[in-house]
Amino acid sequence: MSSDLSSPATQTFEIRPSAHPRSLAQRRQALTDLAFGTVFTDHMARATWTAERGWSDRRVEAYGPLSLDPAAAVLHYAQEIFEGLKAYRHEDGSVWAFRPELNAARFAASARRLALPELPEADFLASIDALAHTDVEWVPSSPGSTLYLRPFMFASEAFLGVRPSRQVEYLLIASPSGPYFTSGFSPVSIWVAEGFHRAGPGGTGAAKCGGNYAASLLPQQQAADNGCAQVCFLDAATETYIEELGGMNMFVITRDGAVHTPELSGTILEGVTRRSILQLVADDGREVHERPITLAEVKEGVADGTITEVFACGTAAVVTPIGTLKGTDFDLTVGDGSAGPVTEDLYTHLTDLQFGRRADDYGWMRRLV
Repeated sequence: MSSDLSSPATQTFEIRPSAHPRSLAQRRQALTDLAFGTVFTDHMARATWTAERGWSDRRVEAYGPLSLDPAAAVLHYAQEIFEGLKAYRHEDGSVWAFRPELNAARFAASARRLALPELPEADFLASIDALAHTDVEWVPSSPGSTLYLRPFMFASEAFLGVRPSRQVEYLLIASPSGPYFTSGFSPVSIWVAEGFHRAGPGGTGAAKCGGNYAASLLPQQQAADNGCAQVCFLDAATETYIEELGGMNMFVITRDGAVHTPELSGTILEGVTRRSILQLVADDGREVHERPITLAEVKEGVADGTITEVFACGTAAVVTPIGTLKGTDFDLTVGDGSAGPVTEDLYTHLTDLQFGRRADDYGWMRRLV
């Protein structure tokens, strides 16, 4: 555990060190052969909200099981939200986050949609700073590895009535992780779901909440049964427009070099990586189109070569090339099935920036330690 507890963040979140942190040998073993989201650090950040007091008891404490009343509202009505971001170890040993203020803003927007209290940006960032300082030795340094950060909030009041909870818990846990896809940066196959939808108009599609992901699990299983790594959802109203994958936004590149992505319609989550890519490609002089994109258009464009690249993006995988699109009546290879040049350039640009191998011309990185 870091001995530097003098930062402003740690003054906001009281540090209550674990009485049983893992030894150096145990930590080194845990940091070997990392998967995604299976190992967790010694501590977690936490704060409590009540209707009477607002936010209080900001602290960093030992990671461990939670005690919940069986009547806790989240267990019955799924009133909860979460975020996902990473801490990156740079070559000089410093630790950085990528645009965490955007995660803070999205966390607040998700809270509004789920009738939860908004956590101030200052508290969101302070919790990250405090946990990063406390568990800095858990930030891995092996190639491509990161400390994945999972902030979440849930209704903890013991009450079975259907109304917003008057007691809420905020937590931040951290998981040293390897690549999201075990194959690394290589093309994946995508299954286009029919009859299943991630979200509908007026629903919670623009919020990052567990219910959206629960709805994706059955079609994700269907995708796996058909040899695909992820599932692509169509719009619920007409089942003709592509929206997003189970946990990532989608992009297509056309032969003229233009970049196209589904517009934010209220049913699509606005990804931090998506927003960053739109900035990068626009500054590269490419035409950018945020618009409705039909599945028929994508199928035709892939088949005749008008669409040269398709990729997905998100915090966990950063940028993932899509080599194959499959459905009940089609099986199409994008280009020659390999990652295209635009996809490769974006992946390299973003990962070099995040790991400190490239100048941060946009001011997107925030130092944690």
